[in-house]
Amino acid sequence: MIPVAFDYQRAESAQHALDLLAEHGDEAKLIAGGHSLVPLMKFRLAAPSVLVDIGRLSGLSYVNDSGDHLAIGALTRHFDVENDPLVRSQCGLLAEATSKVGDPQVRHRGTIGGSVSHGDPASDIPSALIALRAVMVISGPGGQREVSSSDFFLGFLETAIGETELLTEIRVPKVPEASWSFQKFNRRAQDWAIVGASVLVDGDNVGVGLVNMDSRPVRAASVEDAVRTGASSADASALAAEGCDAPSDLNANAEFRAHLAAVLVRRGLEASGVA
Repeated sequence: MIPVAFDYQRAESAQHALDLLAEHGDEAKLIAGGHSLVPLMKFRLAAPSVLVDIGRLSGLSYVNDSGDHLAIGALTRHFDVENDPLVRSQCGLLAEATSKVGDPQVRHRGTIGGSVSHGDPASDIPSALIALRAVMVISGPGGQREVSSSDFFLGFLETAIGETELLTEIRVPKVPEASWSFQKFNRRAQDWAIVGASVLVDGDNVGVGLVNMDSRPVRAASVEDAVRTGASSADASALAAEGCDAPSDLNANAEFRAHLAAVLVRRGLEASGVA
């Protein structure tokens, strides 16, 4: 299908993008790689009257060592996140999850910030950021604010980013000694996950993020608590679907998704050294 007509504005800087958002309000949408927004526009599920192109803002594309965390610019392409030496050595789970996004064409064009801002519960990257306890940096008219990954995803395609705000950076704690695993079940390699799980174990630091188990990307808090108190991988993974409202669709019903979540979390825990 063809999207409805819209005006196009190219932002020259992050501040210019914020100014354009302030000018046009909820009629404007940001676009970078376009892999999340354009399909919605084609199906008329989104109909912005103004597109603000931030794809050429080079100042928001970077991976920096910031002491106890990596600072990743929101416009860093998936390919660059996946292959960055710092990400691979300090946050290997994020590199692995990113490598499973779409196909090479998507990863060369799509951005980590675009994926996160879209807030799709079936997306791979949010689950890794939840498991890693990443922090999102949001810029707006009032300056910058930080939002934890647990509080960032609010509902279906809904995040903590306001209408006149912009995600500028993702801060990911460095966990070079952690054991981790990314598990994904889908029909074909390039499909959205029917269910997926990001698992990280670093001593008492346990993180489990789930893919496509609710209307938003979610943390499997019950699994994390169980592992911290010494539960086996079998016992802990049995709690994977606790508190989730798994969807039912053509690919799987809620009951099957709950089963998959337990299986994938158990595999992830075992791969991460939990007996």
